[in-house]
Amino acid sequence: METEKPLAPLEDACTVVLLRDGASGLEVLMLERPGTSRAFAGAWVFPGGKVDPEDRIGAEGAALSDVQAAYVAGLREVAEETGQHLRPADVVRLSLWTPMHSIPRRFRTWFLVAAAESGTVALNPGEHADFAWLAPAEALSRHAVGAMVLAPPTWVTLHHLAKFSTVGGALAAASAAEPFPYETYRAKEVSGVSEPGGSAAIVWAGDEDHPVAGQAGARHRLTMTALPWVFEATPGNPGLGR
Repeated sequence: METEKPLAPLEDACTVVLLRDGASGLEVLMLERPGTSRAFAGAWVFPGGKVDPEDRIGAEGAALSDVQAAYVAGLREVAEETGQHLRPADVVRLSLWTPMHSIPRRFRTWFLVAAAESGTVALNPGEHADFAWLAPAEALSRHAVGAMVLAPPTWVTLHHLAKFSTVGGALAAASAAEPFPYETYRAKEVSGVSEPGGSAAIVWAGDEDHPVAGQAGARHRLTMTALPWVFEATPGNPGLGR
């Protein structure tokens, strides 16, 4: 378990994973952060951003729940960053990521998934340097040889999406599954220098090292001591495509 220390307050954010059926199968929209960015500099990410105070105000001034505000923020960020305009009915809730206690600024991030609109992607020049439609396996392969920087939540989401060959299949699986809460902790027995994006190994509910929801002898972790990263999940652990 991590050393006890004062926790940074959780802030809310939302990410939207946009999918399309490409010539060779399922593709995901990836955006490249500028190398000078304060957050995720040089990384390839999904569209999204933090929940602003205005996102928490609904019709006639009614206060929205955290989840409702996340949807508003996610759809707003997608429009601002890509020119893609989605409705709440277009998206499926995929997961909820809560970062490790030791991170100085902690964003609790809802991940949503949706089919992209037809048409071109219009980047906001101040937000991203480039974009690409990639098969999830291709993005993971680029990361494995150091040609693409990914944060752990992005990597894990791509790992699960690589199981699917069509947008319909991925959305059906996400709709049928309970959104998984990735409450992240460090693995106890792994140490060393990590690749960009986190500690040497991180665990989630079901892993034997998880201090709240661990299962003896089970694995649900991502090891990042060297490239390629290694994901382990004992059969029966929840997740997309279970």
